[in-house]
Amino acid sequence: MEIRQVTEDYAVAPQIGVEHVKLIKVAGFKSVICNRPDSEDGAVPHDEIEAAAKEAGLEFRFIPVISGQMTEKDVADQAAALDELPKPVLAYCRSGARCSNLYAMVQEYRK
Repeated sequence: MEIRQVTEDYAVAPQIGVEHVKLIKVAGFKSVICNRPDSEDGAVPHDEIEAAAKEAGLEFRFIPVISGQMTEKDVADQAAALDELPKPVLAYCRSGARCSNLYAMVQEYRK
């Protein structure tokens, strides 16, 4: 599992599995956001990861964003989650790039 720190309170990762959740907790994260739709090829169903996250004491949000088709609602939903969730937050998708781009759009949205 590769975690890329974007800010002190936000990091991104490629697709995680249930086996990574405890490592995420040990790394100090308090919340996880899934930005990968369950229907995307190679995705681990978010409900499995959500259950493992909650069992580990982490908050979880599912905000699926279709690659290359980010919407204003996606940005607003991510912004709301980042405002509400305990930090630091780890967001994941297929490669982590979508989560990084979404974070950049949230910063623009807040201006």
